[in-house]
Amino acid sequence: MTCALCSVPVHTQFATPELVGAIVEGGLDPAEDPGWAGSGAGSPAEYARWAGHLCGMTCLRMALGADAPSLFELRDEALKYGAYTEDADGTIRGLVYAPFAEYVSEVYGREATVHRHLDVAEIPGLLDAGTTVLASVHYGIRHPERPAPGRGGHLVLVTARTADGSGVHFHNPSGTDAGTRAAVLPLTEFERFFAGRGVSLGAAEAPETGAGPEA
Repeated sequence: MTCALCSVPVHTQFATPELVGAIVEGGLDPAEDPGWAGSGAGSPAEYARWAGHLCGMTCLRMALGADAPSLFELRDEALKYGAYTEDADGTIRGLVYAPFAEYVSEVYGREATVHRHLDVAEIPGLLDAGTTVLASVHYGIRHPERPAPGRGGHLVLVTARTADGSGVHFHNPSGTDAGTRAAVLPLTEFERFFAGRGVSLGAAEAPETGAGPEA
């Protein structure tokens, strides 16, 4: 699925979009997701263990466009750079912004800038400059009609601003339906969930071209 407003693909961090709600809100074991192999995971157990941690990789996959690698291929690459780490007890930690930015820059040629202190009012300007923004929000942003339970802990990809600059369009890897996977919120509403940090990603660099030989 591609977003009509911003032409950025819409992906979920769980392989079967129709099951996202059952997994994140209904307690369904991700290992029961019949689409797990499409994620690139090696087994249902690996998929179940990791998929809930891969909102950042899902955002990257959307930002890279239609030719992006699978979700777990991106995970494997990110692990090599230390963008995710595993404790001795198996606890998964990440996304770690600085090595993630290095990874995206070196592997995909995208300028990646870490914003440790990002005011919500700065986001439209970043979008106008041609970047997309991985923004740290609370996963409760899928229910903006409810009070925000907190800020941060989940990543969404902010893809465009509204025409008047008062709101943003974003893709939520754990959105439970079409309206929450590709959503629009006023900045004032977005800010309730926003942790004030993120990573901006530049567009792919165009290949250099030169004049060909004269005929």
